[in-house]
Amino acid sequence: MSDSAYRVETTSRLAQWRIDNLASCTYRKSDPFKIGMWNWHLILEKDRGLFIRLYPELTNLSREKPPIVSLILRVVSSSGDRKALTHSEIKDKLIKPSEDYVWAIEVPLTGKFIIDVEFLDLKTASPKDEPCSIWDDDIMQKTSNAAALQSLGRMLAEHIHTDIMINASDGSIQGHRAVLAARSPVFSSMFSYNLKEKELSAIDIPDMSVEDCQAFLNYLYGIIKHEEFLTHRQVLLHAADKYDVSDLKEACHQSLLRDIDSKNVLERLQNASLYELPELKMSCMKYLVKFGKLYDIRDDFKEFVQYADRDLIAEIFNEIITSWKGF
Repeated sequence: MSDSAYRVETTSRLAQWRIDNLASCTYRKSDPFKIGMWNWHLILEKDRGLFIRLYPELTNLSREKPPIVSLILRVVSSSGDRKALTHSEIKDKLIKPSEDYVWAIEVPLTGKFIIDVEFLDLKTASPKDEPCSIWDDDIMQKTSNAAALQSLGRMLAEHIHTDIMINASDGSIQGHRAVLAARSPVFSSMFSYNLKEKELSAIDIPDMSVEDCQAFLNYLYGIIKHEEFLTHRQVLLHAADKYDVSDLKEACHQSLLRDIDSKNVLERLQNASLYELPELKMSCMKYLVKFGKLYDIRDDFKEFVQYADRDLIAEIFNEIITSWKGF
């Protein structure tokens, strides 16, 4: 049998395997063919029935990032009319090298035919990442962004060409003027005018610990982890407001909205008033008044009234009065 009997012809998303003579064998495995990032094989088996198998070749890539496949698999007559004899469609199926896709052919096949595999989409799957189409228009952008963030993280962690010292309440961290200035108009002003920060190449942040400052810098450099963000979000909100980092302020705002409870609602309400976060303030008011949780924390509320902003207290009582009128 000639080598052409095992060869699969491909374009970027289409693979075709021409079968000229099946009667003489019960098993045939194609040569590897490349679609996307993976090498693939097709297998044709004839036992009591006829089966087509598709699987990615065993490599480190297919083992660590097995493909998630959407495709149409057809058996097509190789005569002039190229008539589809039968077909199967799958969507978002994870195919591991050890778990091939099996298609049982239910119609008898005679003569010459073509196995036609049209890959509609290919996604990568790994334990660390969300599935992502390798053909997305923004795959290049995502790859570029990830590489840039990784480089920024290395600059900060390994002190690559640092040129500014951030002095916290209990220690110091090295950073980069350009990054800080690009992320914060307040820092940009410090370095643009003849202020002491420009002259001394240092920034004093006495109201934040080194750990808090590290979390703040990790956010500015785009490398903060979710747990770190949750741990420091209260102080990050303060830093975002102080240094005018609007995206961080909004990220803190949205995060604080998600887990309001009786233990934190008064603190959230105070922060909402202090940092002008109307949605957070409304949600806290609703939790306390409309849902009646104010009565569950009466002792804490009495203490809160002693130190909270007078205007805020007036708003709360006005909300209570309004709710009473609704009954």
